[in-house]
Amino acid sequence: MRGYRTGLRFFWTVLLSAGFTVGAHAQEVGPASGSLVIVGGGLRDEEIIERFLQLAGGPDAPIVVIPTAGSSERYDQYWPGLRQFREAGATQLTVLHTRDRDEANSDAFVAPLREARGVWFGGGRQWRLADSYLKTKVHEELRALLERGGVIGGTSAGATIQGSYLVRGDTRTNTIMMGDHEEGLAFLRNVAIDQHLLKRNRQFDLIEVIEAHSDLLGIGVDENTAIVVRGDMFEVIGQSYVAIYDHSRQLGPGGQFYLLASGDRYNLRTRQAYRLTMSVEPFERIKQEPWPER
Repeated sequence: MRGYRTGLRFFWTVLLSAGFTVGAHAQEVGPASGSLVIVGGGLRDEEIIERFLQLAGGPDAPIVVIPTAGSSERYDQYWPGLRQFREAGATQLTVLHTRDRDEANSDAFVAPLREARGVWFGGGRQWRLADSYLKTKVHEELRALLERGGVIGGTSAGATIQGSYLVRGDTRTNTIMMGDHEEGLAFLRNVAIDQHLLKRNRQFDLIEVIEAHSDLLGIGVDENTAIVVRGDMFEVIGQSYVAIYDHSRQLGPGGQFYLLASGDRYNLRTRQAYRLTMSVEPFERIKQEPWPER
């Protein structure tokens, strides 16, 4: 089995290096450079952190961890959320946190981001990240990190903030899908990201968002699972599933979402899913047919 997976991984590496993801097209959804690691919460799979560190350049790469989505007012270098990175061998970890937008706009605050090869957003409430960093120098430096080939990752709230449309962004409760905060950091354009998908029985929640905003692509990520985005292509890794919500496609008659498993690929530009075999085959049963009107 290991040899088979190695062969498949080599096959996909050849395809990607040949331009299978977007050919001569510019990236339309994902970042033109760099990578994203978007985790659905409950992060226990060592492969996910290891992949993040690998994309950053290895365990000795400078990593900035941003825990601002959490409920505490202060975080320091003793924050327990660093443990997973240390156990994976990371040696250069910096915690960066503020709730003051003036501070987020200061050169002194963003200095660690200018040296970083990777940035990680922790879990909590995604609106706190938007309040603190959206359209600040922090936001600018995060884009610059991607442009120089770095990686941005995050789990739970740190996953949702990476989309352009912010679901569960209401300050009153996380059960409101379209609330008082609707703008994310937009590392993925025209995308809404939900998390804890199957673990918390949220698999139907993105439907109302996509029905209200039919141009958006909805991506739901279960716990202990991630998508790794490079350009307009992502790969699913981890232990569970990723759901795709695309108003222009159905799974058979009436299916408003479908699931991708570990190893599956998805083209964000063409909105085509692929399953790893020794040939490239589109997903069966997915029809290019709009959802019915209610």
